[in-house]
Amino acid sequence: MMELTDQLFRELCALDQVEALALGGSRAGAHFDASSDYDVYLYCTAPIPEEVRWDILSRYCGRMEIGNHFWEYEDNCTLNDGVDIDLLYRDLDGFTAGVARVVEQFQPQNGYTTCMWHNLLTCKILYDRDGRLARTRARFDVPYPPQLRENIMANSWRLLHSSMPAYEGQIKKALKRGDLVSVNHRTAAFLEAYFDFLFALNQVTHPGEKRLVQLCRARCEILPDRFEENLERLFQDMFRDPAQTAADVEAILAALEKLRET
Repeated sequence: MMELTDQLFRELCALDQVEALALGGSRAGAHFDASSDYDVYLYCTAPIPEEVRWDILSRYCGRMEIGNHFWEYEDNCTLNDGVDIDLLYRDLDGFTAGVARVVEQFQPQNGYTTCMWHNLLTCKILYDRDGRLARTRARFDVPYPPQLRENIMANSWRLLHSSMPAYEGQIKKALKRGDLVSVNHRTAAFLEAYFDFLFALNQVTHPGEKRLVQLCRARCEILPDRFEENLERLFQDMFRDPAQTAADVEAILAALEKLRET
């Protein structure tokens, strides 16, 4: 009997607007189980009306939120078997232009710079009507550009430490005010830049926001001294001993500085 998702994907791919469909996340690889969520990317030549999507998804999903736009334009649903599924609707030309700005024009971002490049390279293409998605992936299946590496590291270091509005200074100001919400917010931004630096340093694409410590250990040959220890101390001190948080940030930056000098 055809799997629930196979039936759903077949219906979606039959729509005139859909030119390609791909799976991302754990479902794109070998390490997933029956409860793993589905991240589905639909590359469309024109918008699919919400009522059309509702009609299709309602036959496969017990819960649906159609047309969310918190990050990308997407439908967030739970399949009838209880597994969550996120369907993201993309324009392939716009997506390609975004990846090109990173891979070919070497433009850094303030965290997660190479995530979409990683998403493209690691997705599992299930449908590709005219082969455009596969050709796009082939275009960007290239070695990590040295200039991109340097630009990400330089931008991240300025965000972390060396610029006037650097996160280090913002964290220290928030600590002096006793503003723990701001400490948390700025520390999260600090870590975005920190991991962007590390993945660029090692010339590997950024895998996204989950399991970053484990993925750094698995994929990065070069890591700061006391990498996990320093992070763990930061997390423990942020709310239990805020006065120590500034020193924790300084320790993380000192270890990173040594890598910049090598």
